[in-house]
Amino acid sequence: MPFKESKLYSILFLKCPRCCKGEFLEANPYKIRNFNKVKKHCPKCNLKYSIEPSFYYGSMYVSYAVGIAVAVAVYTLIQIFRVDFSLLNTFIAIIIVLLLAMPYIGAVSKSIWANIFFNFDKEIAAKVKRESKNDSRIKG
Repeated sequence: MPFKESKLYSILFLKCPRCCKGEFLEANPYKIRNFNKVKKHCPKCNLKYSIEPSFYYGSMYVSYAVGIAVAVAVYTLIQIFRVDFSLLNTFIAIIIVLLLAMPYIGAVSKSIWANIFFNFDKEIAAKVKRESKNDSRIKG
């Protein structure tokens, strides 16, 4: 399976879990106005992104795990590169990275949560790909 049709691609690039083509969020995670707001449907395959009301509350648990992973990664990088930080400076560096990454961590957590419940569909992805090629031919 090509990378652009994988769960990892869908999660990291915030794409539809079923077709890997449509956008998952209303806007960039760093736009405060639509902070991590998930679209109602995929614009490409029309997948309804929410199974039930409050569906994405479960992503808070995923967000906690991703945040811990980022904190451990920052600590590990500080140790690998032998940066001469005190314990307080290491803690501050971790907090700064977490604050800067918070919008993306929240978005990726929602994407991970959606990818747990929605599966990639090869037939729908192929149909979306054909339709997008036809649209580009018409426009071009």
